[in-house]
Amino acid sequence: MDATQQEYSAVVQPPEQLTQAIKEEAHRLGFELVGISPVSDPPHAQSFADWLQAGYSGEMAYLTRTEQARRHPDTWLPWARSVVSVAMNYYTPFPREADHTDASRGWISRYAWGDDYHTMMESRLDSLLGWIRHTIGQGIQGKAYVDAGPVLEKGFAGRAGIGWIGKNTLLISPKHGSYFFLGELFLSLDLPADQPIKNRCGSCDLCLKACPTDAFVGPYRLDARRCISYLTVELKGSIPTSIRPLIGDHIFGCDICQEVCPYNINIKTSTEPAFQPREGLHAPELIPLLALGDEQFRSRFKGSPIKRSKRRGLMRNVAVALGNAGSAESVPDLITLLADPEPLVRGHAAWALGQIGTTEARTALDAAYTHETDPDAKAEIAQALTACVPSPSHGP
Repeated sequence: MDATQQEYSAVVQPPEQLTQAIKEEAHRLGFELVGISPVSDPPHAQSFADWLQAGYSGEMAYLTRTEQARRHPDTWLPWARSVVSVAMNYYTPFPREADHTDASRGWISRYAWGDDYHTMMESRLDSLLGWIRHTIGQGIQGKAYVDAGPVLEKGFAGRAGIGWIGKNTLLISPKHGSYFFLGELFLSLDLPADQPIKNRCGSCDLCLKACPTDAFVGPYRLDARRCISYLTVELKGSIPTSIRPLIGDHIFGCDICQEVCPYNINIKTSTEPAFQPREGLHAPELIPLLALGDEQFRSRFKGSPIKRSKRRGLMRNVAVALGNAGSAESVPDLITLLADPEPLVRGHAAWALGQIGTTEARTALDAAYTHETDPDAKAEIAQALTACVPSPSHGP
């Protein structure tokens, strides 16, 4: 250790000063919010278990598989003593209203407009860990996570004073709102913990009332099976027909419960270049998206959160949005999807054509019904034909 590093190490050695130095370095790396909490007894662990038991996690089986690890981090990180929770603002000032009245366009959640945040944030947390080791000692153990680990991240961030978990189940900062990504750095250091922030939702229930699919069972309780974000991103199979009309123009995620939150008014815009909207991702035109093949999808959304839905998921979502828009202009392109390699896509395209219900749509559905071999897609076509004009030849 050279003289300069010895002098700096001596300054930050006391725990309070070390904690402050870690926060300053985290801010320098681009994290707007930083807080520290202990690893033991993760907050809201029992609430998480109850939520899983109620079935509200839908088909996200990975949550059930990792339940014990999330509730008991000491079983897989026995050396960890403190958690540094960080948050990065991704808000960009492009309103939904600008294109919301245009039925030819869809809506993608703000968090997916730019580059995928996972790798970038993990890299910066690793840099923070490297700085800590360089400053304190190479023997410091640490592990960074951004969504990918079995971590109750909102609980840790809330305990660290970054914000409180609001009625919409999102973490809310009084000054920065809720448009931010969370990350955690587990450390083998015993660091002074920050104080939690008091819940400030009060009697406000705007988020609960605004949800178009009634996904909130109650305050602080979300049924993911009805959440548009889950349905358009996490769900791999068919979207329930009863919910499709409620999804509107959403093709990847949903921001409605954030848009109505008073704490998201007059918040700062993100200065992070990686989070600025990629071309064509703010209120994108829907019909051109239907022409994307597998290779085109991978090329267009390389490094984007949207790749999580895979092509089949995005085509499914776009078909539903076009069915809700009801524009005859999209019929020829939707007809093309009736021959898509994916039965899931064929079925949702059929539903959309049934919603639009033109003569051209019905003729194409008649022909597709004759050749369809997948039972689920065939059932979708039969229902779509019923929606167009009831026909005794195709059953219910």
